Amino acid sequence: MLIIGITGTLGAGKGTIVEYLVKEKGFTHYSVRGFISEEIVRRGMAVNRDSMVIVANDLRATHSPSYIVDCLFEQARSTGKNCVIESIRTPGEVISLRTKGNFYLLAVDADARTRYQRIYLRQSETDAITFETFVANEAREMNSNDPNHQNLRKCIEMADFVFNNDGSVNDLEQAVAAVLDNIGIT
Repeated sequence: MLIIGITGTLGAGKGTIVEYLVKEKGFTHYSVRGFISEEIVRRGMAVNRDSMVIVANDLRATHSPSYIVDCLFEQARSTGKNCVIESIRTPGEVISLRTKGNFYLLAVDADARTRYQRIYLRQSETDAITFETFVANEAREMNSNDPNHQNLRKCIEMADFVFNNDGSVNDLEQAVAAVLDNIGIT
């Protein structure tokens, strides 16, 4: 079983990589965002970016910095299939997944204005925000010395492969395909 983790900045193209892996390579998708959203609903909270951060940080502080991805990994392991875990946000998550075997971390980034336009167009419940809020949200999640809080910058630094996604979807898919060829996935 191969595990690919996806990290990156807000709106950079994590979901595009996931779609490619699922549709073209038969990977099974596990979503950190989905896992946290279910917990938010269980707690009777509004599903928005602030709730996502609060609940994710609480789960990590209560259990461990890798708790969320460890739960998703256990779900994936029961299938035995290649999987992609989307939205790795803490170094502890990366470290934990590296101990579980055949794991690669992919990171994606793009220009901030391009990323904001993408999230604006996708119109998910957590993306209905101004550019200023977008920038503030990202700044909040970019660095932290607390192992239970998001640290996107460190996760991107820990990635095995980093993609710049300022081009087309096809450009990104070709870059991902080249990486998969490099690691022996056809």
